[in-house]
Amino acid sequence: MTKIDPIIAVKDVNESSQWYQTVFGCKRTHGGDEFAVLEDENNETLICLHKWGEHNHPTMTNPNIAIGNGLILYFKTDSLETIRENIKKIDYPIAEEIHLNQNSTKKEFSVRDPDGYYITITEYHQYKG
Repeated sequence: MTKIDPIIAVKDVNESSQWYQTVFGCKRTHGGDEFAVLEDENNETLICLHKWGEHNHPTMTNPNIAIGNGLILYFKTDSLETIRENIKKIDYPIAEEIHLNQNSTKKEFSVRDPDGYYITITEYHQYKG
């Protein structure tokens, strides 16, 4: 089996962790002030948060570079409307409102997280060739 556990660098692990938990309804299962693992309702890793500059990871040493250049965190979910409502409840800005993606033919919307990472939330789907 091969699985990816994305890890992003953040300014404040606790603040970012709370934001992701509020938006996605996930839970924090591991970590402290420098690292956190967030899991979904199936106890699968959703995302990991790592404090900038800790533990000497080469791509996480300089918080002054462009955040997430070349990266979209693409979340496929059965809870698109719930997640959108969670963001509305905290009065958080939306980068792109819910719309139909002409390529996937699924509804999606986008937001930037507290650290500036671009996130697209889409209806769950399988890729078709």
